[in-house]
Amino acid sequence: MLEDKFGRRFHYLRLSITDVCNFSCEYCLPNGYQCDTPRDFLRLDEIRKIAKAFANLGTSKIRITGGEPSLRKDLPEIIQACASTPGIEHVAMTCNGYKLPEQISSWVDAGLTSLNVSIDSLDPRMFAAITGHDKLETIMQGIEKALELGIKVKVNAVLMRHFNQNELDSFLDWIKEKPVTLRFIELMQTGDNKLFFDQNHTSGLPIKERLLDNGWQQIEQNKTAGPAQEFTHSDYKGNIGLIMPYSKDFCATCNRLRISALGKLHLCLFSEQGLDVRQFLLDNSEQRLQDELVSLLADKKSTHFLHDGYTGATKHLAMLGG
Repeated sequence: MLEDKFGRRFHYLRLSITDVCNFSCEYCLPNGYQCDTPRDFLRLDEIRKIAKAFANLGTSKIRITGGEPSLRKDLPEIIQACASTPGIEHVAMTCNGYKLPEQISSWVDAGLTSLNVSIDSLDPRMFAAITGHDKLETIMQGIEKALELGIKVKVNAVLMRHFNQNELDSFLDWIKEKPVTLRFIELMQTGDNKLFFDQNHTSGLPIKERLLDNGWQQIEQNKTAGPAQEFTHSDYKGNIGLIMPYSKDFCATCNRLRISALGKLHLCLFSEQGLDVRQFLLDNSEQRLQDELVSLLADKKSTHFLHDGYTGATKHLAMLGG
């Protein structure tokens, strides 16, 4: 079992398969993808070995991330490789949704069990202003198709003071009849976005207080759940989630590790550096990789130090998919 010195157990792997993204979101890649890293991304056989090693160490959930994972032509094969690994019970993915209508069926056939889609505004004009693409209608069509196929869908919205802070009522109206979990994520500071962060960061606590005042009930999360506090209401088909990385004790329940598209282990989204484990994929000895993962976990810190303005090696969220 992967367990750190603080007693936290890691059932959940976030696996990046590319750092390329075709959107230019204001808080992440406002100038678009710059191709500033080698594009020698993990191959399918390497992904199989990583999935097996983590599964052998107690991981039961893999989330495929980017950049934008749907830019890889072998995405269905990657999903299938993770889903067919003994011990892996859930294969999720986070994407921007622009290829959802045409590709969701192939992802589900490959073994995808849940899907997170980024939608920072329900206003088509604001969505285009944030992402650089007029694709909201296409993404919404893809979500409908995913729901029809029985996929569990979550929608991620990054809270930004000058962009979508006043859209809570619109989002609530949407989930009244839509069985999705809408997750508001506090804007996080990264190496490249300090000015934007200073201008746009806003806390999720007022939303939590409003929900509780209006009859929403907090749900107890399972061992493979992400960091969101989730709430439900009998009058709504959808749920609300809040991810508040600046809240007290946010890191106390950390249960996830990250592998970058270049084969580096990141003990935290804001680690000082990625730790190269790709060299342990060269042979067929899963034990060597497992031993290295256990050894490196000893260096995991108790917190991300975001409160101190520390962003580590994370220049932008596309590097690791958040």
